[in-house]
Amino acid sequence: MSVEESGFNRLMTRLDYPLFIVTTAAGGARAGCLVGFASQVSIDPPRFLVCLSVNNLTYRVAVKAEVLVVHPVPGDAVELAELFGGETGDDTDKFARCAWRSGPGGAPVLEGVEGWFAGQILGRHAFGDHCGFVLEPIEGETGAVESTKAIKPGHEP
Repeated sequence: MSVEESGFNRLMTRLDYPLFIVTTAAGGARAGCLVGFASQVSIDPPRFLVCLSVNNLTYRVAVKAEVLVVHPVPGDAVELAELFGGETGDDTDKFARCAWRSGPGGAPVLEGVEGWFAGQILGRHAFGDHCGFVLEPIEGETGAVESTKAIKPGHEP
C-alpha cells in the first residue's frame, strides 16, 4: 500500500501545525523561510528542532551558519508569512521588503512579530527532503505571545 493509499498524506494536510519564520545569516548572505515542521524536543536541557527544505536558499545558508532565529507567526501576519513562504530567496531579497534588525550570529530578527528566539545549531540531521537543525536557545524575547498550555506535565523534567 502506498503512502497516498494509506491516507497519511490526507491526514497530514488536515492537521493544524504552528508556522514559524526562520532566519539565518552566514558568509555575508541572509535568508529566511516559512517553516511548518518544527517543535520543542526537550525541556531540560531546552532544545528545539527546525526542519528546512533542502531545496531552498535558507537551507543552503543555514548549513554554514551557527545560529537560526525562530519567529512564531501570529495569525494577523499574513503578508509576512506570504513573503517568507511564497517568495524564494533565490529571486527576491525578502529583507528589503520587511523591517528587521541584526540579531545573534548576525541572523535577522524580524520586526512586527510577537516574540522570537535565537538558537545555536547543535546538530544537523537528514530527514529525506528536509534537514533537521537541533537548536539550543541562546537569546529571545517573548513579546505579547499568549499561551493556552497551562497544563503541568505529569512527569516533571
